[in-house]
Amino acid sequence: MKVLKSFYLSSRFFIVAAGLAVVFVFSYFLPQLLVISNLLFVAVVFLLVSDALILFINKKGIYSYRAAPNRLSNGDDNEIKIFLENKYAFRITCEIIDEIPFEFQIRDLYFKISVEPGTTKIFTYTLRPVKRGEYNFGSTNIFTASPIGFVRRRFSFEGTKIVPVYPSYIQMKKYELMAISDRLTEAGVKRIRRVGHSMEFDHIKDYVRGDDYRTINWKATARKTRLMVNHFDDEKSQQVYSVIDIGRVMKMPFEGMSLLDYAINSSLVISSIAMHKQDKAGLVTFSNKVSHILPADRQARQMQNILEILYNQKTDFLESDFEILTSTILQKISHRSLILLYTNFESLNALQRQLAYLRRLSQAHLVIVIFFINTELFSLIDKPAKDVEEIYHKTIAEKFAFEKRLIVKELARYSIQSILTTPQNLSVNTINKYLELKARGLI
Repeated sequence: MKVLKSFYLSSRFFIVAAGLAVVFVFSYFLPQLLVISNLLFVAVVFLLVSDALILFINKKGIYSYRAAPNRLSNGDDNEIKIFLENKYAFRITCEIIDEIPFEFQIRDLYFKISVEPGTTKIFTYTLRPVKRGEYNFGSTNIFTASPIGFVRRRFSFEGTKIVPVYPSYIQMKKYELMAISDRLTEAGVKRIRRVGHSMEFDHIKDYVRGDDYRTINWKATARKTRLMVNHFDDEKSQQVYSVIDIGRVMKMPFEGMSLLDYAINSSLVISSIAMHKQDKAGLVTFSNKVSHILPADRQARQMQNILEILYNQKTDFLESDFEILTSTILQKISHRSLILLYTNFESLNALQRQLAYLRRLSQAHLVIVIFFINTELFSLIDKPAKDVEEIYHKTIAEKFAFEKRLIVKELARYSIQSILTTPQNLSVNTINKYLELKARGLI
């Protein structure tokens, strides 16, 4: 019974059987073909039985397993590997059907490969999740055929595994490595010239060409009888808070991911960069109430704490309360900090309702309001209008795009800085603003 469940006739056999049936039909009209048709029938049956025997006589003809990460990175291509070892004494052709989580909605994940006897092949494919949570992988089904190709044997390898999808730690590591090796410009981060220097003295060193002559230490120069300059380092231990709005305005999707997930990925990256720059990273999430406050710190455990909190964040579709956010931050965060506020305003009226709270917050902290360009409007704006209805749609789209620029100007009017960005460029633009503020000595 178990053998029958894994026994399948291939399409090659049915083609041969159809040809044999045609020969039998012709032999009815041409008796001299009867002997040939009988011989062909015996040959086909012999090949069919032989094929089944060589495939099923070896109980463990192949061995396979799936190598998936212990966690997947949201919004990134995650590599999945399937290892397949051929234990037969002949080359086999394998059709692989992997049972991936239903969240991907991929129903045609099918691969065909050939494996030589006694060898192992590794097949690799990628999956890009767009939602955080637990994903359930099923079995790996492999349909194996010999060189005869009449019969296929089904092997099923139980690879059931629950894999959590976390915020984009791949993106975080990429920017972290670039920051360590000073190669952030490769990702689009601008190299910003430092304006003046910070007031944190580090040490005295020999003058080299290019040093600012205004930093010459004349007393040390007189003692050493050669030019010596003061070296200043970046001010450290500044607090950088990622404040994420998890209200309904952040549910809007772009390329399969919600604005909330883009904000979560970006806050993970900027927290890592801030800690690399010796600053302290903290986290606040809010909607109609403040959900989490993680005090800014730069201990080794801090990034893991941030990652675990971000993993569990979901929008609750409620109106975000900026009054509660402002009062909580002013009460809980006494030290002047950089507040990176991830939210979204679709109209100037939406900003006006919250502007008083943002102004109050900016008096105690350096606030950067980060909101999003609606890239879906570009297709309407760029498309030539052909009738009155399309003219109306294009006008409304241009109005929404214009209001986004008005929001930037309105915030600047009250000395509140902002970042208006596409979701795809969110991390790069946020890092650029953070480095700019450090270069200007504002944090």
